[in-house]
Amino acid sequence: MRDAKEPVAELAKRRRHPAVVQAMRSTAAATIAYAVALQLSSEPVPLTAPLTALLVVQVTLYATLTTGIRRVNAVVAGVLIAIAFSALVGLSWWSLGMIILASLAAGHLVKVHEFIPEVAISAMLVLGVTRVANTAWDRVLETLIGAGVGLLFNFLFAPPVWVRTASEHIEDLARRLQDLLQRIGAELGNHTPIDRAAARLHEARRLDNDVARVDAALRQAEDSLRLNPRVKEGKLHRVVLRTGLDTLEICTVVVRVVTRTLTDLAKHRTAEPLFAPDVADVLAELFEHVADAVASFAVLVTTQVNTDAQDAEDRLAETLEAADASRARAAGRLLDCVRRDPRQWQLHGALLAEIDRILDELDMEHRTTRLMEELDRTTRERHRRFPRLRQLVRL
Repeated sequence: MRDAKEPVAELAKRRRHPAVVQAMRSTAAATIAYAVALQLSSEPVPLTAPLTALLVVQVTLYATLTTGIRRVNAVVAGVLIAIAFSALVGLSWWSLGMIILASLAAGHLVKVHEFIPEVAISAMLVLGVTRVANTAWDRVLETLIGAGVGLLFNFLFAPPVWVRTASEHIEDLARRLQDLLQRIGAELGNHTPIDRAAARLHEARRLDNDVARVDAALRQAEDSLRLNPRVKEGKLHRVVLRTGLDTLEICTVVVRVVTRTLTDLAKHRTAEPLFAPDVADVLAELFEHVADAVASFAVLVTTQVNTDAQDAEDRLAETLEAADASRARAAGRLLDCVRRDPRQWQLHGALLAEIDRILDELDMEHRTTRLMEELDRTTRERHRRFPRLRQLVRL
């Protein structure tokens, strides 16, 4: 029965994938735009309308609004340039070059960003037909139809919120960090060849790619929260996830430094374990607690504000307390070890300092302070960008 349910669960998961949702929404909006344009435009095949709707309808409502406005500006600017050139010089090889140059320059002036080539494309398409004036205004009408259908489509059928997807990426990154820390701690009492230590270092470096993927998923989730009628306290959710990812990114960097420290230590301990058995046991316990703290932190970040969030916070507090106790015991054992054998003492101190940095980043008070600072920063930025909105709120 379990095997039979797995394909169904996988199919449901694929249906919720952003690429699948985007394809279905774009197809529906483009088809509706074409049907509307057939009734309102004099063109026999008004393909500009579905093309505009296809490009305007994005995964999130915020992206749809910003993209739709920029695309309409790009098309209108291109059409106006084409009308001006057709009245003055007509179409030739040198006028084509001039219209492309003028369109690209106009794209920068009207700030259409990624749609700058669309200004030149619109101008060339309009300039290349016989009835320039009629075709130009038909193209503007079709563009407005496509953009309007795309915007209305997302208003009537609000796009999904991608917070869950971003949360899954954050939890997956934390699990990778947890697994790496546990495996590092388990090997401290054994002889570690330099190639194995180097492999751990390369594995830690590859976590940077995971951070980049999580960041992309989080940016999509942040856009899905903006202007979405389904979401309450969207800014709070964005700040919680963003600061959580920032903390995990710092922990990823520190773990990479830890693996580098152990690699340097393995270069000098070619025929013996990295640490004596009594020291290795305490360090293994410390790494286990740090790994659990990273996983508990990810659960706290991705949990909504309810009873589960309180449980996650209590779990993280317990794990950090156990890690602090293990850290104190490890510091004493490392000090005794250095007194007996001062070789590479600086690497022992560096390892302990790196663990301290991870625990400090995961500390509850430190996280609360960062949350408040980020909330204040985003509020100040919004007030600077929209001063009139601030005055309206005061009124």
